[in-house]
Amino acid sequence: MAPEVLDNALDCRNFAAFKMADMYSFGLVLWEITRRCISDETGLSEEHQVPYFEMLPVDPSFEEVKEVVLTENRRPLVPSRWYKDKPLQTMAKLMTGCWVSHPAARLKALRVQKTLNKLKKAMEFTDKQHKLPRFSAKPRYSV
Repeated sequence: MAPEVLDNALDCRNFAAFKMADMYSFGLVLWEITRRCISDETGLSEEHQVPYFEMLPVDPSFEEVKEVVLTENRRPLVPSRWYKDKPLQTMAKLMTGCWVSHPAARLKALRVQKTLNKLKKAMEFTDKQHKLPRFSAKPRYSV
């Protein structure tokens, strides 16, 4: 949950405020996805966890979340291995850009989309060269 939502400071009359809060949440989703990505260097990924698992109990109260996210201004930890792998480093930059405390300073959806599209094209080229899977689990359903 975005800091401004936890602080009850979201301007519900302003649609842009919802978009900025959604970008914070999208950064958390990127964090969850990126944890399961395999690093080229190590061939490893982290186990699935929810954001803030290192800082909060399994079923945190609203006040506990507010303390960590708003008062302490903490964000999910980014594993050091992500900074040693160019695609994961890009993902880390995206998610941290989505987690900026001040909503107006967060990355906009269009910037994130363009960066992800650029990363996707680079990954398609790399995967064709190396023929390596980039994710640690196969999809459950085929489309």
